[in-house]
Amino acid sequence: MALLEGKVVIVTGAGNGIGREHAKLFAREGAKVLVNDLGGARDGVEGEGAAEGPGPAEAVAVEIRKEGGVAIANTDTVATREGAERIMAAAVDAFGQVDVLVNNAGILRDKSLLKMDDAMWGSVLAVHLTGTFLCSQAFARLAVRRGEGGRIVNTTSVSGMLGNFGQANYAAAKAGVYGLTRTMSIELQKHRITVNALAPIAKTRMTDDLPMFHDTATLGPEHVAPAALFLASDLCGARTGYVLAVAGARMYAFKVVETPGKFKEGESTVWTAGEIAEHWDAIVRA
Repeated sequence: MALLEGKVVIVTGAGNGIGREHAKLFAREGAKVLVNDLGGARDGVEGEGAAEGPGPAEAVAVEIRKEGGVAIANTDTVATREGAERIMAAAVDAFGQVDVLVNNAGILRDKSLLKMDDAMWGSVLAVHLTGTFLCSQAFARLAVRRGEGGRIVNTTSVSGMLGNFGQANYAAAKAGVYGLTRTMSIELQKHRITVNALAPIAKTRMTDDLPMFHDTATLGPEHVAPAALFLASDLCGARTGYVLAVAGARMYAFKVVETPGKFKEGESTVWTAGEIAEHWDAIVRA
């Protein structure tokens, strides 16, 4: 039997790139898919960057239906509570339930810290972090009432885990998604809702102008979708709170770890600044 037979999946930001690959693979595995995409440019400006004809969400839904799958399109924003609730309602109205949420929607407004303005900061956090929170909360409330569990797959980033020049807004948002994933995994475990995240490296519309992606055919979004499928399916089991990273053929996990540290010696238990400097290597060594 297909891995997602009988399941209903919402994929946000599914009109292009990684989200599109997620939606198509899920449909091939038997899921009924709500394809959500606002249809804007990669900086989030509505109406820009879209091709002539149907919007990207509808175009992907049409592709899925032509391949024999079941899909509908949705163009609500993830960045407001009303939008998030309309996305959930659209899936329930069409298919009667929601089993899986994939938070993939994102925009980029890169600028160095000293040149970044409030709009660049706020818009990126609104889509990536607030959007993930709002959609996850709306989904989880439905899943708890239904009482049959569910799965949330978030999208963080190497930038969020390690930082990246020119991406203070994006890195902060994606680091927030990591913390949100960890907390939701703890809180929702008792409701049999797993919450995991992907940290993908792939050539998409979002990354097409980065030098590292110019001459490679090995970092396509098709490498990422199977990891999302695993986390969205029963193959994942009860695993929750993980960040699975995918970079082409390489798959690995991100973890925040603490060093063994060092206990202060002597009568006083209060470290002085000088003692911290003296024992720095022992304090930070993993």
